[in-house]
Amino acid sequence: MSLFRRRKGIETKTEDQLRAMRRAGLVVADTLALAQERAVAGITTRELDALAEDAIRSRGALPSFLGYHGFSGSLCISVNDEVVHGVPGERVLQDGDLVSVDCGAIVEGWHGDAAVSLVVGGRDRCGRPEDLALMDDTRASLWEGIAALKAGGRLFAVGDAVQGFLDLAVERRRAEGVVTGYGILEDFVGHGIGREMHMDPNVPNYRVTAPGPTVPSGSTFAIEPMVTLGSIETRTLDDDWTVVTTDGTRAAHWEHTVAVTDAGLWVLTAHDGGREELAARGVPFAPLAH
Repeated sequence: MSLFRRRKGIETKTEDQLRAMRRAGLVVADTLALAQERAVAGITTRELDALAEDAIRSRGALPSFLGYHGFSGSLCISVNDEVVHGVPGERVLQDGDLVSVDCGAIVEGWHGDAAVSLVVGGRDRCGRPEDLALMDDTRASLWEGIAALKAGGRLFAVGDAVQGFLDLAVERRRAEGVVTGYGILEDFVGHGIGREMHMDPNVPNYRVTAPGPTVPSGSTFAIEPMVTLGSIETRTLDDDWTVVTTDGTRAAHWEHTVAVTDAGLWVLTAHDGGREELAARGVPFAPLAH
């Protein structure tokens, strides 16, 4: 879930606090894995949300989203041209739908937040190669953004890395005849996270001229590129939550909560802590011992 904040400073955490956030992150990871398994043709988004709420509570956690500024679900489920903040309801998922699922959980007062995109019925049921390209490239851009984080580095290097990757990706996809362009949302960005779900600072997913704040050791961020197959212009539906593309093009959303220490990175909402993806990019993987 992405909303702008207007607070100051970057909160840092102790090792014990990072471990608590890891526990919240694993609840989110498990719940998203369940959602990916159960997001099949014929299920309503409300039914999928109920499964997620049960999964979160069964692990002794609380849903971060439920009741947040009046939000009525435990998941944000955004389908096709819906970018983020989709409200669970009576919509029935169909094979080939491109769905983004965003989940948050609270353990001992600490938040985890992550999102995945998927095609209902699996990749083989997707008749739109541009959707697969969008989904895959957005996911890869997330990891490029994460890999740009380091203690003492520039926070806005994240956006440089996300946009840099997507600029190259779209050139390749155009040459393949798959897509004509990508749009990186600017009105919705990543954020700090900790005892609150959304905290300062904002983390743009696009290149900006300002260097941004320096990343301190012990800081945690939710990195979450949201990318469309067309314009970056969006509007909010009458439910006051669901954000859709104005040109009707489809969108993808991927997110992880990441801890930054002097030793490296720990992706708190990835089952493996980010080991595989970080290693592929030559980035130090630095989990804390439990």
